[in-house]
Amino acid sequence: MTEGYATMQREEFIQQLWLDYVHQHPDISGLRLWPVDAPMEYMALLTLNHGEYAMDRLLPILALLGYRRVHRHAMADRGLLVSLLSPPDNSAWLLLAELQLGTLSRHPRDTLKTLVSDTPPGLRQDQNLLHNGRPWAMPAWSTYQALHLAHPLAGWLAVMGPRLHHVGFDCTQLGCDIEVLDQQLDQAGLDGHRNRHQGVFPVSPLLDFRFYPTRSRRMAFAQGDEHRIELGGLALVQKQVSANQERTSELLLPHHTRCEMS
Repeated sequence: MTEGYATMQREEFIQQLWLDYVHQHPDISGLRLWPVDAPMEYMALLTLNHGEYAMDRLLPILALLGYRRVHRHAMADRGLLVSLLSPPDNSAWLLLAELQLGTLSRHPRDTLKTLVSDTPPGLRQDQNLLHNGRPWAMPAWSTYQALHLAHPLAGWLAVMGPRLHHVGFDCTQLGCDIEVLDQQLDQAGLDGHRNRHQGVFPVSPLLDFRFYPTRSRRMAFAQGDEHRIELGGLALVQKQVSANQERTSELLLPHHTRCEMS
């Protein structure tokens, strides 16, 4: 793949992720607190270690788009492995979080595997795996409840499929302090959490951080009944140490979770 073609493919990939994201979170697409073309700092993608959706299968595909794994993090308390991927330009970094099914008890683990195995073969296509929508049939409400109880991210994956969970914006790039933007988002109806364990993964104390769950959406489950559930959100980050030259994304995850890469 030539560099120019890889760039076009990467730009299309980011655009498709974003379009899928704002479709799921219309309250984000309606925000006018910063320019529409403001750069994202990172995109947090959630997947699971099974079949075509496993990280080891996705990383070579993302490498063809120009992404390079910089760090690998293990979060045993969350049942996650997270790869931090840098782009070859100044676009958004990727955080690919993989739920480890081995951390679930047998019944929810087998339930999630069964859902994944029902994916039609035609939907298992390269990077489209991450923005093609839920690739399997919608589970029953009781199935979702049991998976959510076992692990909230297992329930989320069952309903959403592997895809973009939330995006993060660096307040410095937006040209506004995090406290000011926090007030503006609150006025827009998004209530932010200062808890660093909100969202998919814990966040380093080197950053000021807010996570804003988007409004719950009514979803139709397998038996036709509808229920409201939360589907993701938006994050704001800001460096506490302005002299640090690293990208904010490089400081996002706690250092003690970092693994050695062979």
